[in-house]
Amino acid sequence: QVQLVESGGGLVQPGGSLRLSCTASGSIFRIDEMGWYRQAPGKEREFVAAISWSGGNTYYADSVKGRFTISRDSAKNTVSLQMNSLKPEDTAVYSCNARGIKSSRVRFDGWGQGTQVTVSS
Repeated sequence: QVQLVESGGGLVQPGGSLRLSCTASGSIFRIDEMGWYRQAPGKEREFVAAISWSGGNTYYADSVKGRFTISRDSAKNTVSLQMNSLKPEDTAVYSCNARGIKSSRVRFDGWGQGTQVTVSS
């Protein structure tokens, strides 16, 4: 099994910053991509950002471009999301996603438990 553990959520004022981290562990042969999604109350889950593990290519939703930065530490199987200039509309539960291949050579597509980010004055 593959486990994803997130950290770093919390309450921040508009204009503030937060950093989320997610570490993947378990029977992992290879990670292909890790990313972040979010779901606000009453809304569908939406893509936020992703990073390819081999080349480090990054992808962002238009709503967060220029404010959020995704990065990875391949040695630690960890992805981070630096969130700056936060807005109230960024309030949501943020979930980590990882895709790759398990030690059994079966593909996996796993999710973390989610961490709450609240932007409010």
